[in-house]
Amino acid sequence: MVDEFRAAFQELIDASVATDPQHFPPAVHKVYVLASQIPASERELALEALAPLLSGDQAAPGIIADLSVVAGALVEMGTDPGPTGVEVLRRLRTMGKGAIVFARAWERTGGGTPPDPDTVTADAEARVAADLGPDAPSATMCWWTIRRHGLAAKTMLSEAEVRAHIRRDPALHAELMAIANQLSDLLTEFDQVRALLRMAEATSALVMDRASQRAFRVLFDGIGDNAQLHTLLADALIGPHRQGLPGDPPDPRWVAAFRDSAPDPAAQTVRGWWNLVAHDGTWVWNEGVPAEIPTLHGEHLLVLDEQPYPRSWNAARRHPQVRGWLEVEAELSPEETALWWKRVAPTEPAIPSADEDQHPPLPEPVVLGADDTPEPVRVRGFLPEEPPTPEPATSEPSAPADPRPEPPSAPVRPEPAAPTPPSAPARPETPAPAQRPQPPRALRPDPAPTGGNGLLPPLPPGVSNSSAWGPTWR
Repeated sequence: MVDEFRAAFQELIDASVATDPQHFPPAVHKVYVLASQIPASERELALEALAPLLSGDQAAPGIIADLSVVAGALVEMGTDPGPTGVEVLRRLRTMGKGAIVFARAWERTGGGTPPDPDTVTADAEARVAADLGPDAPSATMCWWTIRRHGLAAKTMLSEAEVRAHIRRDPALHAELMAIANQLSDLLTEFDQVRALLRMAEATSALVMDRASQRAFRVLFDGIGDNAQLHTLLADALIGPHRQGLPGDPPDPRWVAAFRDSAPDPAAQTVRGWWNLVAHDGTWVWNEGVPAEIPTLHGEHLLVLDEQPYPRSWNAARRHPQVRGWLEVEAELSPEETALWWKRVAPTEPAIPSADEDQHPPLPEPVVLGADDTPEPVRVRGFLPEEPPTPEPATSEPSAPADPRPEPPSAPVRPEPAAPTPPSAPARPETPAPAQRPQPPRALRPDPAPTGGNGLLPPLPPGVSNSSAWGPTWR
């Protein structure tokens, strides 16, 4: 089986480099069928082989987009993303700039919602050509492929090692955030890309308990919102087997749901422990994300205050495909803790008064009923879902001594000037491949191959069919 997979993957590489629309789709199909039946180490070697193709210009833009999809699918099977995960993000940076050029030209030439990337046609290219001139084909190609690049990036950003690389490359992070900000109103995939980029911005916090006057430095990753942070903090701090803070430890089923398990229908509703407060006394809402917690001397600082009223929330991760964790790195010494407390403001009033309209409204407690069982969630959600089975109708002071070095600040969401893609290089035209089929419904072998199935889409009807049509400004 390993030899068969290696042969299929070599066919995929050869067809990609040769821009062979006849052999590329069946090669993709073979790779999908065989990938789940081989050891992860073989998939890692195959995934690593994709990195040079994604970083170069040997293959056509449409094929590179589909290879990004293949890379994402291999990661969803449990394959370590390796260097290919970062190359997927770099390719998104390139194609995202071109997609923004297209979207802005669309706005300047009549406005309205741009066409869905999968249904862009020659008419769309002709429309933006009135604004972009000879650069229209490149920009249109970027728009046509952008959803696939976004989906692949979402999968890669769900992996801890890829997010760690993003933290070490603030320039790449800032550019991707700018792209996600500008595309998220047009394509929902980029809402998720943006959220995962925010997740990469915060991985530690200084947590101070006002009742005991103790302070802890905690490390974490994969935290999608402050409700998840709140629950995992309770698990790490409360009880004699943890850090000894008073209170009832969280239900282990809640903790599991916020780490790496599916929600337990019998333990859906979390009951809160504290009011989370920033160093300046403002409230930190469970609906927010750790990256939004204000910093002091480079630390995201969180104060645990008594709850002014009961709170509850669902025991489920905002990003089910991302594993979350939190641990206490150390408790601060009494002397260092006292210095930090001198910098912390008193909390705001427990219940903001009616005339203080600057405060956000109080959230309603979440109370789930018997019919609110969460739907099962796929591990990644990268590929199309199985069609749902119809259900029958039912009734229903001075800075602290020796502070930690300040990490890079969260990237500002820049609004870069629209890049101007150069004209597409003249290349011989090749016939468009057959009509684009849907990718496999699940990451498992198909019962039987069907003729012509694959991931390589045809060029949109009437659009320039040069197989090498695409941006060259990298």
